[in-house]
Amino acid sequence: MRDDDVLAAVREIAPALRERAAEAEAQRRVPDTSVEELEQAGFFRLLQPRAYGGLAADPAVHYAAVKEIAKACGSTGWAVSVIGVHPWHVALYDPRAQEEVWGGDSSTRICSSYAPTGAVTPVDGGVRLSGRWHFSSGCDHAQWALLGGLVTDGGGRPVDMRTFLVPRTDYRVDDVWDTVGLRGTGSNDIVVEDAFVPDHRALGYGPMSALACPGQEINTEPLYRLPYAAVFTTTISTAVVGIAEGAYEDHVAAARERFRVPYGQKVAEDPFAQVRIARAASDIDAAWLQLTRNIADLYATARRGEKPPMSLRARARRDQVIATERAVTAVDLLMENAGGSVMRQGGSALQRAWRDVHTGRGQAANDLERALILFGQDALGIDIHDPML
Repeated sequence: MRDDDVLAAVREIAPALRERAAEAEAQRRVPDTSVEELEQAGFFRLLQPRAYGGLAADPAVHYAAVKEIAKACGSTGWAVSVIGVHPWHVALYDPRAQEEVWGGDSSTRICSSYAPTGAVTPVDGGVRLSGRWHFSSGCDHAQWALLGGLVTDGGGRPVDMRTFLVPRTDYRVDDVWDTVGLRGTGSNDIVVEDAFVPDHRALGYGPMSALACPGQEINTEPLYRLPYAAVFTTTISTAVVGIAEGAYEDHVAAARERFRVPYGQKVAEDPFAQVRIARAASDIDAAWLQLTRNIADLYATARRGEKPPMSLRARARRDQVIATERAVTAVDLLMENAGGSVMRQGGSALQRAWRDVHTGRGQAANDLERALILFGQDALGIDIHDPML
């Protein structure tokens, strides 16, 4: 299977994903059928190492596939985008951890909750992990979880932030996800009760930021020499941009036929409607162009065997949060154009997209001011010490 084959297969099943968008909202999780179809299409193998049956593909293909899925169903696009990026993360771990995850089944899927909300107790050979982790999108479809945690010294002071790899046998999913937007992502809580996590199933943000992880010794493809912050946060923004693009296409198709009774004219003949549509299209295009440019530049750097400069990493982070902002602005413009009927209960695809992008805007990766400060500091020559770069 080639990268292009996966992208073509995703486009073929997109209409079916669109038809199940309401079902995903009603179930508050991605339908099993959708996950199975994406599995068969090879989507979850795009960023998986070749050593375990993956494609180690050009990351641009992953993001293009995510956008196509999110255009069809925002919740599905969001949930599978993060599940789809986790094989890349696991590929950075100690080879023993990778073997535990994929050695018996190369189709094993991984969910995550990176915020360090649990308790981490160091013990011989590893840590004991306990607590509750929130917002684990697509966790019902995963067999392992990546969970964030703070490691402290003897005085209780944080000395490191790590991500711990935990099997499904050591945690349970608590069904608490009931939201206005992204309802179908199944972003439930992960609950761990005193589970042992060996050292080889933990990875700190320091090695990831320095691009010096143990998994890179066996996974030598350029894909695994990209910075974590750019790979993960671009995944989040790509889903939001995909939702906006799907909303735009739906709205334009509907506007061609809609008649605005108060003004006695077709929407297509209204110059104010035309302006809003043009502005929305420009915002979506700009968002996508910057996201893809940055990933292409980062990947080209990795292929040359070079480490990406901080200026490029900061630019990627800047453009990623701006991409989300532009996508939200675009959908807001379309909503202004659509009239009151789209706000009815159980409303249109545009209403769903509006709820989805505003919910996605709240994800930590989309913290606009925090990300822009990092770019500003780099531009002004101030040293940056942040795990999100």
